[in-house]
Amino acid sequence: MTLKERDKKHLWHPLTQHKTHPDHIAIIKAKGCELTDEEGNTYIDAIASWYTCMYGHCNSYITNRVAEQMQTLDQVVFSGFTHQPAIELSEALISILPKNQKKLFFSDNGSTAVEIGIKMALQYHFNKGETRNVLVAFEDGFHGDTFGAMSVSGLSVYNGPFEDFFLDVKRIPTPNGNNHEQILEQLRKLIMTNDIAAFVYEPLVQGAAAMKMHDAEGLNTILKFCKDYGILTVADEVMTGFGKTGHFFASDGIEEKPDIMCLSKALTAGLLPMAITSCSQDIYNAFYSDDIKKGLFHGHTYSANPLACTAALAGIELLKSDDIQNHIKRIINSHQQFGEHIKPHPKVASIRQTGIIFALDLDVKMERYGNLRDRLFNHFMTHGVFLRPLGHTIYILAPYVISDTELKKVYSVIEEALDIL
Repeated sequence: MTLKERDKKHLWHPLTQHKTHPDHIAIIKAKGCELTDEEGNTYIDAIASWYTCMYGHCNSYITNRVAEQMQTLDQVVFSGFTHQPAIELSEALISILPKNQKKLFFSDNGSTAVEIGIKMALQYHFNKGETRNVLVAFEDGFHGDTFGAMSVSGLSVYNGPFEDFFLDVKRIPTPNGNNHEQILEQLRKLIMTNDIAAFVYEPLVQGAAAMKMHDAEGLNTILKFCKDYGILTVADEVMTGFGKTGHFFASDGIEEKPDIMCLSKALTAGLLPMAITSCSQDIYNAFYSDDIKKGLFHGHTYSANPLACTAALAGIELLKSDDIQNHIKRIINSHQQFGEHIKPHPKVASIRQTGIIFALDLDVKMERYGNLRDRLFNHFMTHGVFLRPLGHTIYILAPYVISDTELKKVYSVIEEALDIL
């Protein structure tokens, strides 16, 4: 019996309606940008397995470091204990985060990083004796699948059955270069009628919203406005962090820095699950007290797992290297050239790019999860490229180590797909 057949007996996959999509491709190995299935077929991983394996799969620089750490310390409770990998990671990460970030809180994944960011923001005001229980977030945002993260998300395709149980969240449009004043006026009205604790946002690129990109100047105006009114700013950099926008973090391209940042995905180079919520000294100080009830009583069994910390530290070293930075510049230039080439195509409605993130909207009406989307996905896989269209949007977010030859194949397969629509 094949792995594909055995899979059906017990496994329940994410984002899947199993009655209409019963089959799952069994991947048996991965190296660099290449995935290999049980039948020997290979695929270029053009989305870095949900934006995680940015230095390539099974990168020996990272795996060797983790293997060595595994022989010394594999796991230990992080409440009451500490260890060298966590300390070294904290020093390395603080050195590349925006300068106002001073403290790190560990968890397991992007959703929990956001959940903790929300809890930090709400308890910050509570600890100061203020009643602020309303959040603000962008329309069409996505921040994860736990309840706080779902509350600030705006995509009902994921959240529909649970919306009656959400936190109180008000939504504002993303800035497009022409609507700054309208957004600020909307915020002024919200402040008059609500006790707003925090603004939670994806900086510059909304990933699950089909790589929807917004205006940095407009976002900066919103952040400055929030700070003027004591509204904490929580940047969800789970997708955008670690080089994807051309900066170490998307927030590096914005003058106003967030009070709180949420990190995961590429944090550990796709090797192990881990997340971090970072914050400013001011946020931390609101919890620092002789009163035990003012502490942040949140914890995860695998918080600051030594192996995950080691992977993250190795990943940061690679990110800062000239080799990876040159790869990032190369991909940015390559995407720009492809964009100029494909933009005039009659099936292309629009293109957009931020750093190595490239997105193309088709001039075709499509459901987010529908037959035409499935046809596109199957076309890509049949031709050896792993891409996941988001409705009528095709996007590329490949590992930094992707070769020019592999990039050309990705571009070619996308261009060929336009002819089957």
